[in-house]
Amino acid sequence: MNSSINLCPNKLVQFLQKPPHMFRKADIIRFVKENDIRMINFMYPAADNRLKTLNFVINSEEYLESILTFGERVDGSSLFPFIEAGSSDLYVVPRYRTAFVDPFAEVPTLTMLASFFNKDGKPLVSSPEYTLRKACEEFKRVTGLEFYAMGELEYYVISPDTGLYPATDQKGYHESAPYAKHNEFRTQCMAYIAQAGGEIKYGHNEVGNFTHDGLIYEQNEIEFLPVPATDAADQLMIAKWVIRNLAAQNNYDVTFAPKITAGKAGSGLHIHFKLMDGEQNVMTRDGRLSDEARKAIAGILELAPSITAFGNTVPTSYLRLVPHQEAPTNVCWGDRNRSVLVRVPLGWTGKVDMCAQANPLEADDIMSAPQKQTAELRSADCSADIYQLLAGMAVAARYGFEMENALQRAEEMYVSVNIHNEENKAKLEALNSLPDSCVASAEALRKQREIYEKAGIFSPAMIDGIIKRLEAYNDTNLRKELSGSPKAMMETVRKYWHCG
Repeated sequence: MNSSINLCPNKLVQFLQKPPHMFRKADIIRFVKENDIRMINFMYPAADNRLKTLNFVINSEEYLESILTFGERVDGSSLFPFIEAGSSDLYVVPRYRTAFVDPFAEVPTLTMLASFFNKDGKPLVSSPEYTLRKACEEFKRVTGLEFYAMGELEYYVISPDTGLYPATDQKGYHESAPYAKHNEFRTQCMAYIAQAGGEIKYGHNEVGNFTHDGLIYEQNEIEFLPVPATDAADQLMIAKWVIRNLAAQNNYDVTFAPKITAGKAGSGLHIHFKLMDGEQNVMTRDGRLSDEARKAIAGILELAPSITAFGNTVPTSYLRLVPHQEAPTNVCWGDRNRSVLVRVPLGWTGKVDMCAQANPLEADDIMSAPQKQTAELRSADCSADIYQLLAGMAVAARYGFEMENALQRAEEMYVSVNIHNEENKAKLEALNSLPDSCVASAEALRKQREIYEKAGIFSPAMIDGIIKRLEAYNDTNLRKELSGSPKAMMETVRKYWHCG
């Protein structure tokens, strides 16, 4: 543990010499006192999927202990549409494990994410963060396993075009400087995210890049490591906040929008998941995908149409989810196959020592194979309410364990090669398709809502609110209406430029 702590970028971890999940109130107070912290921030997501901030000046140690213990009250009706103005007070109470030193604050500031509680001091039933916590707890109760997740955060950076070393249009994947223009910006984002507790796997340029009207549009991706799904959601929220703040400091525009123009790569939020039994990844057994993994995949595919209601929440989401492009539209899964909805990527399940082949001097340094196998849901984008999306996935994975025919359904929905190949034509016609609009996603959620509401995971009020919001877009025929009209498409895209 000590080696992990010593290399951890989070200043609290280094100072306290303990991992975040072991932080206590006394630790926070000691860090504040010994590091000249002058302010405390609470941050929490609202219905628009953005983090809100409440600032506190540290007046005294007694006041510091009070806000850390009891939190503060806020106007819930200004944060969530399902809360009535006549009875709107909510408590926000910090989660110590999320504490980090704010990299943007001029005054030394410690920031923490906070949870919502009602007037009786009980967790707010319709809070997205609490919904995810309930979903993960119920998943473990039913399966005995823990639901881990990680996100692939894609976004575009837009800046003036200098004309030097122009990149090849739509060929930006893993491009290096000088053809890639924003690598330094991305690595600075990664450093700040890591200091804030984000466990990052890697970052790189993505496929999308082009120039237009004197501007460079360059797609980037930051991918995280699998952690308990509740932590994964917190990390993604903080990451988006960091990227936008650093972009503002650099006079860059950044968008996480699912589609920003016609004919160019859209941005997704691919979510990987894995199932953990203690420290053991149970996604594979004897080098093959386990029955547990297949059951979870079957459940996610069965509920995939309604999962779009959580993961694809603006009309432009469905300009990305169109047939015959890399974003999926058919409800199926496969190995290493980017045309499917759920992909099982390479997982280091072989027994060949690749390191020794690349580095002959390491032939005697044999390590056990890493437990990296995941499965990846490829439909979501950053318009998602991340807590609701991961909660929906946890519910769906649990549903797979509850389905009597889960393994049979998994077999029926498996494809071995590109789903759009001629040899898969008959199977393609037999597969279900994802919704093609917000309205269609709302209808899918209406049909499957009982599964999400089971065991009190998603509250009826939350489901009602999601359906109402999606239906209000009235976008059933939007694809057809925008076809052949670039101006109308760009007007629509701009409405949702900063979604999520």
